[in-house]
Amino acid sequence: MVVKQTGFFTRALVAMSLLAMLAGCAGRVAVEDRHPDDPWEGFNRRVFAFNEAVDRAVLRPVARGYRTVTPQPVQTGVGNFFSNLGEIRTALNSLLQGKPANAGLATSRFVINSTVGIAGLWDFATHMGITVQDEDFGQTLGVWGVSEGPYLVLPFLGPSTVRDTAGLPLDTVTYPLYYVEDDKVRYGLTALRVVDVRAGFLDQEELIRGDRYVFIRDAYLQRRRFEVSDGELGDDPFASDEFDFDFDDVDFDDAFEEPESDDADIAD
Repeated sequence: MVVKQTGFFTRALVAMSLLAMLAGCAGRVAVEDRHPDDPWEGFNRRVFAFNEAVDRAVLRPVARGYRTVTPQPVQTGVGNFFSNLGEIRTALNSLLQGKPANAGLATSRFVINSTVGIAGLWDFATHMGITVQDEDFGQTLGVWGVSEGPYLVLPFLGPSTVRDTAGLPLDTVTYPLYYVEDDKVRYGLTALRVVDVRAGFLDQEELIRGDRYVFIRDAYLQRRRFEVSDGELGDDPFASDEFDFDFDDVDFDDAFEEPESDDADIAD
């Protein structure tokens, strides 16, 4: 347990040091060149290039090999297993966000899939029609009104924001793998989880067009904002009671008047 606590505080110090370094890097970029959501783009692109190099050299080949040699039912079972462990985090964050119904559904899914679903390998809850909206601490902070802050690319972890990065330590300690005592088992399961997730993105890579960095950044930010707002896109003025439309302001005679024919001009 001492080792785990040390690792937790080390990650926290690394995160704080990274943010301090980014603050210094941001000042070296011309103000007019900064994207409003990505003021640290110069630094982020360097980290992105590093992550891409690691992905090309290690993760992508391993993920392709995993998908080639692993039968689809086994891949589905592995994904279900790790997804089931995440129900605990969803239930806790749903309560923190004032969503007891979603928390109850997440708890039900965890109990059903952990028992009837054989340790989560079979997603029996979905077959019963029990679905849930995934929640994490980054979303909880957003619901609480914390600004997302600048876009941030983390080494090995990829796209994030300052707000989502702040929620990572709590996401880590609420995921059951964190409490596995055997280091070999914990690291092995973590590696399998990473490879399984990476294999799931192989087909989606074909959708990327243009600047890969910009595509991933914009897609990530849009998805996270959608998740934090629970899909609400804001008020529709046409659906609001305050929207006032006066038919008297419309000249229907002009709207339905036949256009003048050009036949006379042609005859001349």
